[in-house]
Amino acid sequence: MPENRLTFVADAPNERLDKFLLAHLPGFSRAQVQGLIRAGCVLVDGAARKTGYKLKGGEQIVVRVPPREEASVEPEDIPLEIIYEDEHVAVIDKPAGMIAHPGAGNESGTLVNALLARYPELADMMDDPEAGERLGIVHRLDRGTSGLIVAARDKATLLALMAQFQARSVDKVYLALLEKRPASNRGIVDAPIARDPRQRKRMAVRRDGRSAQTEFELLDDDFQGDRALVRLRLLTGRTHQIRVHMAFIGCPVVGDAVYGYRKQRVRMKRQFLHAYELAFEHPVSGERLRFVSELPVGLADVMGKLR
Repeated sequence: MPENRLTFVADAPNERLDKFLLAHLPGFSRAQVQGLIRAGCVLVDGAARKTGYKLKGGEQIVVRVPPREEASVEPEDIPLEIIYEDEHVAVIDKPAGMIAHPGAGNESGTLVNALLARYPELADMMDDPEAGERLGIVHRLDRGTSGLIVAARDKATLLALMAQFQARSVDKVYLALLEKRPASNRGIVDAPIARDPRQRKRMAVRRDGRSAQTEFELLDDDFQGDRALVRLRLLTGRTHQIRVHMAFIGCPVVGDAVYGYRKQRVRMKRQFLHAYELAFEHPVSGERLRFVSELPVGLADVMGKLR
């Protein structure tokens, strides 16, 4: 694989070089960006600079990204809570903290690693251009989100389930505790979402974004600090959609350190967001399947302490 050369023009005076690159190189961690700078792979107007170099604005920045070695995904015997399985599909209750798919800096310990160990036939998809990137994962949950996720055990099932998601015929319902009670008991947040141009790992409501709609319904508001438990139904499936939409209406998810309050008001190692209900048509039998995952004990305990 040949190396990749990327060229940018600095657009923010007094911004650190490493911070600028972190915002413009999605998929790279701060450590990876700083490693490129130290290795001399980053030139500012033709000269190598240090990670903390302050940009003046208008400089041409050239980044030489060395080729990465292709890493194979290895099966790992990681316990999974299987809600349902047959020869075609599996529904898993994913714990918070588990990443769905391997990526840069997270090559092991993921849901895919665990699925490969339980269903070795998934390895047959690795070299398939249509299915190889997903390896059975039809949709994803954020690392800090727990709850239901469906996986396909063969390519035909994968494509059929993906088609259902694209047709918006899959029901995806979440439970979330919000830092503030919504202005109404129920409603729809209809606001387009796109990647934040200033912070590439974040999403944001933007006019040029993709259409995104989230239904919400108040379930309980008997908590300290005007907090509220809500039921949310995704009508679309954008990255971080619930978290972005709830923050947009001024009611961020409790524990969300990315879109919520800078200084968290409730000490949690995750956001209070749980994929509670999932329903879809079985790709082979056509039967409508519906599954429910009750709130994890840890989240229930948090609610109890906030009463």
